[in-house]
Amino acid sequence: MADHVDVVVIGGGQAGLAIGYHLRRTGLSFVILDAESEPGGAWRHAWRSLRLFSPAAWSSLPGWLLGGGETAYPGRDDILEYLTRYEARYDLPIHRPVMVRSVEHADGDLLRVITDQGDWTARMGVSATGTWRHPYIPTYPGREAFRGVQIHSGVYATPEPFVGQRVLIVGGGNSGAQILAEVSKVAETTWVTERPPVFLPDDVDGRVLFHRATARIKALQEGREPEMPTGGLGDIIMVPSVKDARSRGVLHAIQPFIRFTETGVVWPDGTESAVDAVIWCTGFRPALDHVAALGIICPNGTVELDGTRSIRGPRLWFVGYGGWTGPASATLIGVGRSARETARHIADELSAASEGAG
Repeated sequence: MADHVDVVVIGGGQAGLAIGYHLRRTGLSFVILDAESEPGGAWRHAWRSLRLFSPAAWSSLPGWLLGGGETAYPGRDDILEYLTRYEARYDLPIHRPVMVRSVEHADGDLLRVITDQGDWTARMGVSATGTWRHPYIPTYPGREAFRGVQIHSGVYATPEPFVGQRVLIVGGGNSGAQILAEVSKVAETTWVTERPPVFLPDDVDGRVLFHRATARIKALQEGREPEMPTGGLGDIIMVPSVKDARSRGVLHAIQPFIRFTETGVVWPDGTESAVDAVIWCTGFRPALDHVAALGIICPNGTVELDGTRSIRGPRLWFVGYGGWTGPASATLIGVGRSARETARHIADELSAASEGAG
């Protein structure tokens, strides 16, 4: 026999907590299933020195401000402590570690959520698994034959393993810039980016980007074409470590190599470089294996949505994966907006269904 609730939330990171906060206020029964062994979601796997590019007051989930105000920029450990206290503060019904294997349709217009700890049935499901479990590494000829170290930024922790080595940092976003900044202090680094990296002005941080995302939402709601100022969430914020790297002259990127050798890489002009390690800062893709059997995943790896609701699987909602689930929805402050709307729509839908059945 499967346990039954109104709503099953899959994923206990920041998006799962945000939707849980709002579901708690609907009176619906729900459970949050988290694959991690402890609180924190993907933040548990972030590199040790990671620092947010928004002040604490702009890095909070719904209902409770992260301490630090407008001047402190939280680090990884600050966020882990905050998320741990957040789920306890609101007594969220989290079960962990629980690995969701698949979501299926069940009898009676229900969903069946199959896990390694037993099954659940629910009237609605919210997928909030994020992207950490699906790191993306581009295809390069010879990569499997390369004898050096290759790791993705998703599992990078500290620069110490690379002391004295020749390291390629591949990827032009914030993770690439921040990891380059610290690895370049202990190793000979080369920064490889597909396109020239875009550095935002020193006075632009996450607050500005969130305001831009909010203005974009308002414009779209009013039927206007949103203004598109230079700079977005994928461009590089000049946090202190990146400013330091700039002052040391290491923020210079070059175009990609064309293939690997056993001991290094070959560049477009035919020259070769010996390489000891490659750190792939090349992003992630949505972690949606658990809904693959439903046939709702598009060729681009996302799900076609109406708001945050799956069009082809209308009992499923998707929160916190990035722009396709709402502007800035993969950020701490941004996920609250889509989580609130998702919880409201689910409550309205289930209330209407109950009234109809009565």
